[in-house]
Amino acid sequence: MADLKPLASPQKPRIVRVAVLSPLRRSFDYLLPEQLTDAPPGRGCRVSVPFGKRKVIGLVIELTDSSDFALDKLKPIDAIVDTTPLLPESLFKLFIWAANYYHHPIGDALFTTLPVLLRAGRPLPEPAVTRLWKATQAGIDTGLALLRGVKQRALLERLIAQPLTAETALLPEYSRATLKGLAEKQFSELVCVGPQQVDLDNLLREPPLLLNPSQQRAMDAIDCHGFNTWLLDGVTGSGKTEIYLQCIEKIIRYGRQALVLIPEISLTPQTEKRFRDRFNAPLVMLHSGMTDQERLDSWARAASGEACIVLGTRSAVFTPLKRPGIIILDEEHDQSYKQQDGFRYSARDLAVIRAKQESMPIILGSATPSLESLNNCANGRYQHLRLDTRAGEALQPDWQRVDLRTEATDCGIAASTISAIRDAVANRQQVLVFLNRRGFAPAMLCHDCGHAIDCPNCDTRLTVHRRQQRLLCHHCNFSRRLLHACPSCQSQRMVAAGDGTERSEAFLQSCFPDTPVLRVDRDTTRKKNAMQEMFDTVDSGAPCILIGTQMLAKGHHFANITLVAVLDADSGLFSPDFRAHERLGQLLVQVAGRSGRGNVAGKVILQTHQPDHPLLEVLINQGYSHYARLLSDQRQLLQLPPFNQLTLIRADADRPDSAEAFLKQARRIAESILSPSPALAYLGPLPALMEKRNSRYRYLLQISGERRSDLNYLLSRLVLELEKLPAARQVRWGVDVDPQEL
Repeated sequence: MADLKPLASPQKPRIVRVAVLSPLRRSFDYLLPEQLTDAPPGRGCRVSVPFGKRKVIGLVIELTDSSDFALDKLKPIDAIVDTTPLLPESLFKLFIWAANYYHHPIGDALFTTLPVLLRAGRPLPEPAVTRLWKATQAGIDTGLALLRGVKQRALLERLIAQPLTAETALLPEYSRATLKGLAEKQFSELVCVGPQQVDLDNLLREPPLLLNPSQQRAMDAIDCHGFNTWLLDGVTGSGKTEIYLQCIEKIIRYGRQALVLIPEISLTPQTEKRFRDRFNAPLVMLHSGMTDQERLDSWARAASGEACIVLGTRSAVFTPLKRPGIIILDEEHDQSYKQQDGFRYSARDLAVIRAKQESMPIILGSATPSLESLNNCANGRYQHLRLDTRAGEALQPDWQRVDLRTEATDCGIAASTISAIRDAVANRQQVLVFLNRRGFAPAMLCHDCGHAIDCPNCDTRLTVHRRQQRLLCHHCNFSRRLLHACPSCQSQRMVAAGDGTERSEAFLQSCFPDTPVLRVDRDTTRKKNAMQEMFDTVDSGAPCILIGTQMLAKGHHFANITLVAVLDADSGLFSPDFRAHERLGQLLVQVAGRSGRGNVAGKVILQTHQPDHPLLEVLINQGYSHYARLLSDQRQLLQLPPFNQLTLIRADADRPDSAEAFLKQARRIAESILSPSPALAYLGPLPALMEKRNSRYRYLLQISGERRSDLNYLLSRLVLELEKLPAARQVRWGVDVDPQEL
C-alpha cells in the first residue's frame, strides 16, 4: 500500500467518513488524498488510516464534503485496501441498521462480524481453482502395459474411465505421492480450472423423499420468490429438513444461493452430510471451529457466488451472497442465536431484516417455536405452517413420569429407569440419557461441617471433574486440584455432592459393562472430529447409551434411539428468569423428540420431584402448542416480552459499588430524557442473577416500555451521555436490546 499525500488547497476537500474497531459510538473523518479524487474508495471499501499512534484498518461509511471538525485537524487516509466494496450495499445497510438498533459502536459492530483476516487488512483470496486430473495420450496408449505399481495402475485405469476427475475425489483413495509419480511418468497431467457452473441436470445425488400430506401443504404454501417469513412449526421428526432441502433445490435451479443457519457447531456434521448427500453443488461452512484461513476462504466463495449453499452458525447471518435466494434458520427458538457479549445481536431477528432488505424468503423452523415468533404469527407478520405428524411411520413417544419423592436413586438414576434402559439394550436399541450438568458432581463439600468449595472469582461452586482430578469453574475456567482435607475444619471426609454427566457415565458403564456408553458434553467434544466419531458410532445402529447435556437435544437424528431418560426435569421450574418455563418446555420436548424416530415407538422417562406440576401436566398431556399458549397468556398479563419491549443497561466492575453507582447515574440521566410513566418503567440497578463472575461484579438497569420507538429514542440519547461520564471509564458497560438472559 503506497503512501498518499493529503488533498492540496484551494481545491475543495473531500472527506472520507470511516468506521474503525473502537468502543466509541461514532465514525471518524479523514481527508482524501489529492491523487484519489478521481477514483475515491467506495462505501464498504477498507482503508488504512492513522488512529492515535497506530495505523488501523477502517471501513468507509460515506464520502462527504463537510465535517464537524476543522479541516486542518483531519488526517489523510494512508492507503486504500480495496478497489471495490468488500460488502454489497444491501448487507452494508444491514450492518448500519443493526448497529443503530442494538445501540452498539458502529466500528465494533462492522468489524467483529467480518473474518479475522479481513479485519487485519488481508486481501480477498483469488477465486477458487479446481484441480482436475486426466490421463495423457501416452497414458491411454501405453501406460497400462508399462506400469507395474498396483496403485498407479489402478489410478490410471480410473483416469482413463473418468477424464478430468477432481483431486479431492481421488485423495481419499490415492496418496499425493501416487498422483505425482504417475504425472512424472507423463501418463497423467493436472489441469487447473476456475469455479465450475453447477450442472443442473445432475444437481441431485439422491432423489427427494416423498412428502406426506402435511409436508406437501407446507411445501405448496412456501413461495420462493420475494420476501415472506414462514414459521415452519413441526413436531420433532416431522420432516422439516426435507422441506428445507426441496426449497434449496428450487433456489439453486433459479440460479440463486441459500444461507442456512443452525444454532450449534455440534449440529454441523449431520447437517453437512445431509446436504452433501442430496446436492452435487458447492457448499461452504462458516463457524468458530474453523481456522481463520478456512473462514476467509468460505466467506469469499459465498461472496463470489461460487458456493450455492452456505451453512453456518450465528455470525454467518452477515455472510455476503452474490445471488441471495433464501435464508433458512433451523431451531429458531434456540437462545444460541443471541450473542451474549460485545455486539449483542440476535441472528434470528437480523435474518428476517436481511431477508426483507434483499427481497428473499426466510423459513424459521422449530418443533418448539419461541413465544416471540408465535406472537408474530398471531399478528400476521409471519405465516404459520404446521407439521402435526412425524415423517414416515414414526410415532410420537409416550411419556412416563418417575416420582423421585418415592423412588430411590443411585448416582441420580432411579431403579425403574435402569430397568427400562436394560430392556432397550436387550432389544438391541439405543438409549439417550439427558442431564444438563457436565462434570462428575456440581459441588465438593465437607461431610462434617458442610463447607462447600467455591470459585474465588465467581458466585458459584467449583465443579468436580474426577477424570482430570480437578475442581473447575464453568464460568471463568478457574481450576485447582481436588481437595482431600476441608479448608474450614480440616476434616478428611470431603465428598462430591450431586450428579454430573461424568458420574452418570461411570455408573451406567458399571451397570452395562458390555454396552458402549458415550458421553457427549463440552469436555468430550473439544477434540476435532469428536462429534463425527460419536455420530458414526450411533449411526452404526449397534446398542449403545448416550449420556449428555443439551448438546444432544438439538436437531440430531438418531434412528435407533427408542428411549430417552431425563434425569432432572425440575431444573427450570423454579428459576427467577421469566423465560425459564419457556426454555424448560422447549428443552424437554426437544430431547424427547430424539426418541422413536425410526420404526420402533419411543418412550420418554421424566425423573421429577414435581410429577403433578401444572406445567408438566399441560406439556405432557396437551403438547407444546397449548403449553406455549398458557405461557403467552401469563406473559401478556404481566406485560413481559413479547407483549412489552425490554432493554438492559449492563455494567460490571472490579468493585460492586462502582458498577451500581454508574447505573444509578444512568437511571437519573434516562429519567431526565423520558420520565417514568405507565408506558415506560425503570427497574434497578439490580445485581445480575450471578452477581460476581470472573472477579467482576455485574449489575443491571432494566428499562421496559410499550413502544419500541420510545426505547429507541431514549437509548440513542442515553448512550451518548453515558460515554461522557468519568465513571464510564471505570466500568465495562453496554446495551442489551431484547435480552435473552438476566
